[in-house]
Amino acid sequence: MDFNNFNWNETTDIWEKWWNGELGRPIFNVSVTPAEIKASSSLPLHHFMSFYDFSVDPKDILKRHEDTLHGCKYYDAGFPRSWINFGPGVLAAFCGGEGINGESTVWFEPGKFARRNIKDVQIKLDKTSPWFKRVESFFTAAVDLWHGKVNVGMTDLGGNLDVLSSFMPGEQLLLDLYDQPEEVDRLLWEAHDAWWEAFNHFNGILGPVNPGCSNWAGMLSKESHYMLQCDFAYMISPDMFGRFVMPELTATCRRLKRGFYHLDGKGQLPHLDQLLAMPEMAGIQWVPGSGAMPIDQWPEVFKKICDADKKVWLSCNLDNVEKIFDQGGKPELFMVIVQTLPGREGDLIKLMKKYGAI
Repeated sequence: MDFNNFNWNETTDIWEKWWNGELGRPIFNVSVTPAEIKASSSLPLHHFMSFYDFSVDPKDILKRHEDTLHGCKYYDAGFPRSWINFGPGVLAAFCGGEGINGESTVWFEPGKFARRNIKDVQIKLDKTSPWFKRVESFFTAAVDLWHGKVNVGMTDLGGNLDVLSSFMPGEQLLLDLYDQPEEVDRLLWEAHDAWWEAFNHFNGILGPVNPGCSNWAGMLSKESHYMLQCDFAYMISPDMFGRFVMPELTATCRRLKRGFYHLDGKGQLPHLDQLLAMPEMAGIQWVPGSGAMPIDQWPEVFKKICDADKKVWLSCNLDNVEKIFDQGGKPELFMVIVQTLPGREGDLIKLMKKYGAI
């Protein structure tokens, strides 16, 4: 299927019914890329847009990424999308921090706030920042290039304490939670305001032409939606989570229509009960993390999430999907994302037929 002829009305209808609890089955977000992808230019294909020199025209980069969309086949709720990826927590680079490209990832350092006391740090969105203007140019270019034929995903702005930890060493921020909690609170809400200013600004560029809200998690929503996170929370107690993370997270979820949480690693499991108790939280993405047991070995986690009637973002081996559905006990709450299935399309189709997706 060519993305130029994609049926957006049918796909968004499936997503909206799932979000509203009206679909009565799990939702499958599947895109199968062709065996061979013809490159339209000599530009390399980078996962991070920041890996391209800032002098390269965003349209040329997006056209190179468009190559991967031609010839794709989409099943059930799969859709053509492009995520403007400048690294997790890029908000820090919009507020005085400095973005650093590594060999396979991007991280953010204090920049002008290096080695300063927390009292001297201020977080405020700077729309003249080279990183902000570069990301902005990608959203503008995407609208001009695709005119709504491809869904454009929000850049990864980052989580509350995660952004703060870009401006000071993690161990120092841990001490500040105890020694200067009022300053941590101040910065958290400064980051909150900057986050929303950037989020609304970029969504304003996308406007009604973008066929729904999405981000790196690959979920589609007509209402405002984001995959929220606080990876820093791996290192703090549930009491600290309730004190520093929950207030801002709750405020954000009240402004978002459909907030999800990226629960990354077993160190975050002690916070799950607080997250599930939030009526504003739509769902959870559980990621066991590196070195942990495989994702199908956590039945108590999936059952707890489903017992709270929260939706579940799931990416796993095709052979484990039914097992995890059974662990949760409510398959209709699951969104399963599958990007490539070399030689397994038949098995996938059989699975989707069993759950009414075909």
